[in-house]
Amino acid sequence: RALEYSSMLDRPIINHMEEETLNPSGQMHEGEVSARLGLDGIPEVSEDVMIARDIELLALTGGHLHVAHMSTARGVELVRRAKARGLPVTAEVCTHHLTLTDEAVETSQFDTNTKMHPPLRSAADVAALKEGLADGTIDALCTDHAPHAAYEKDVEFTQAPFGILGLETAWGLIGRELIAPGVLSVEEAVQKLTVAPRRILRLDVPKIAEGEPARLTIFDASTQWTYAAEDIRSKSENTPFVGREMVGRPWAVYSDGQFVECREA
Repeated sequence: RALEYSSMLDRPIINHMEEETLNPSGQMHEGEVSARLGLDGIPEVSEDVMIARDIELLALTGGHLHVAHMSTARGVELVRRAKARGLPVTAEVCTHHLTLTDEAVETSQFDTNTKMHPPLRSAADVAALKEGLADGTIDALCTDHAPHAAYEKDVEFTQAPFGILGLETAWGLIGRELIAPGVLSVEEAVQKLTVAPRRILRLDVPKIAEGEPARLTIFDASTQWTYAAEDIRSKSENTPFVGREMVGRPWAVYSDGQFVECREA
């Protein structure tokens, strides 16, 4: 029914793709690492089966389906085939799913900042997600920004909430994981981070033209720097990326007549 209304209202249905009944107590990606660590796993199929279901419902009802924070190789292939069928489906991927794998849970010694939903997947999944971005299967880049107070994350792994910060590290990770290795050009990365989400949500895309309101982000795509704790501007600090090398960074924003520097150059 939601997809039928989607067609009537020209708005997307955005779904968190997970069949939770397959393992409601899951803590991380189900695989060799979860087995070694003795943690309940969240199987890839829990995401894949929901994507497959919703694509078939889309074929029946019409509308617009948007796959939120995709994390599996099979999911990428399902969306790729749906687009080949001409179905109105779009998809996004989070920057952390392009950067870390489930092994981060082990190497960090159960750092709760490696716990998110969907979970960090395998290296094969990461490679498939990057391929999906490169060939246009995945339309947009996102962060799934989820701040949590320190006391919420400073507990046992199984008791901690899912989610990490994403906004402050997004561009640096995109530069490192996508632009520097040639997965996407700077222009393609900007399009997937800014224009594509607005088009998916049926929002007007701001124009860079004389007489138009200025809504600009000033950035570079090549500066190499290390993300440090003192760089965090959020009230929360739940990020696994402190100490990680980044490529590219935003410098300032001009919006609503105000010029705001992100940090000193």
